[in-house]
Amino acid sequence: MTTSIRRKRLAKFEQKLTELLKPAVEETGKTLLGIEYLSAGNNSVLRLFIDHENGINVDDCAEVSRQVGALLDVEDPISSEYSLEVSSPGVDRPLFELAHFQEVIGETVNVKLSMPLNGRRKFKGPLVAIENDTLIIEVDSIDYELAISNVDKANLVAKL
Repeated sequence: MTTSIRRKRLAKFEQKLTELLKPAVEETGKTLLGIEYLSAGNNSVLRLFIDHENGINVDDCAEVSRQVGALLDVEDPISSEYSLEVSSPGVDRPLFELAHFQEVIGETVNVKLSMPLNGRRKFKGPLVAIENDTLIIEVDSIDYELAISNVDKANLVAKL
């Protein structure tokens, strides 16, 4: 199976998990920013990124972990063994949705594409604008237009 097909299946799986878990996270008063599922046999990881207007602490992560863990035990959407991790977005905040990108226009972002554009998959630079479903990122004084549908992973670059 090619990487692109595998990634599309994983993206659909992550979307289904997000739809399942979002209400459980919201019941705790937190926001589910997004999830990552890293499939690695018995070492697989389901990572949830949560946020709240007052920030996130360890107790918040533990509360969401209990709530989501109970739901996962009942629904059993993942047939293999995995570890559940609940995390704050941190300073290198992951960007999952178009709305997340809109909040950081003008900031520096890291973007990794599923399929290369002009022979490259990694882009780091200021997010200049968003037009329709296209991110415009400046790298080395060149504006690159990256389709949001081609973004594999993205995060905000922390200011030092």
